[in-house]
Amino acid sequence: MKIGIIAPEEKVESWVSTFNEYDSNINVSVYPDIDYDDVECICLWKQPKNLLNKFKKLKLIHSMGAGVDHIINDSSYPKGIPICRISDEMLSFSMTNYIITAILFHHRRILKYQNDKVEKVWDQNTHPEILPINIGILGYGALGSDAADKLNYIGFNVVGYSLNKKENTNIKIYHGSDLDIFLSKINILVCTVPYTNKTHHLLNDKLFKKVQKGTYLINVSRGKVQNESHIIEYIDNGTLSGAFLDVFEKEPLPKSSEIWNHKKIHITPHNASITNESAAVPQIIDNYKRVISGKNLINQVDLNNEY
Repeated sequence: MKIGIIAPEEKVESWVSTFNEYDSNINVSVYPDIDYDDVECICLWKQPKNLLNKFKKLKLIHSMGAGVDHIINDSSYPKGIPICRISDEMLSFSMTNYIITAILFHHRRILKYQNDKVEKVWDQNTHPEILPINIGILGYGALGSDAADKLNYIGFNVVGYSLNKKENTNIKIYHGSDLDIFLSKINILVCTVPYTNKTHHLLNDKLFKKVQKGTYLINVSRGKVQNESHIIEYIDNGTLSGAFLDVFEKEPLPKSSEIWNHKKIHITPHNASITNESAAVPQIIDNYKRVISGKNLINQVDLNNEY
């Protein structure tokens, strides 16, 4: 079994050791010292462009995370080669915790009390919670549905939106042409959609014009889903009350970005949820064996939907 790893921005030593611990017969090569002639499965994360069609025996492409836009949008992707993503319960666990933290940061006025501390203000007159709170999960896949279920369990009012119709006995899920209705029901917007051609700059002025005044934005999906200049504009004009962002159009976030100094935008460096290689490697090996034996793959990407 010959596997290649192309992830120049990641520390891949732990991935290599995990592959070797799981199966000592696996031969793992790492970019740039990679075997283009014999590798049959490649694991990718933010790979350089124009490499994928160099592999002569390629049978499987596996993302090293939940996202696959870095593969689908690579012009060297060889058509017909299956693409799979990682599905990890810990990804959902960490992402949901992040989303809950961001919601509580807003709901419990943490920024106000941080500022009050600096100014030595003892304010017991302001209500400590922003009420009412109506949360909307935009994108109802594995990550979005997990967050919605746990927020609902805590006691928050939660609705969801999915492009395709989905059922949930506890949570109202809007779909298709119901996006405007969905936006009218909420004042916290949590974005978990995958990045596709359809979701490019989905978070833009057109969408923000339809939200309730004072809506708070949380984006944990992909940076190119948001138009950052529009986010700043609609915070400054009062339509959005603020934003909590883990992803950005360009990463690392350029030092010239206005986001750094904006008091109503809070950021983290795209680490809301990180892939656990001990959970990912068995999935990759399993899919490698499945593609060799002609079996159905796990978490295979639907190229028509781009996720």
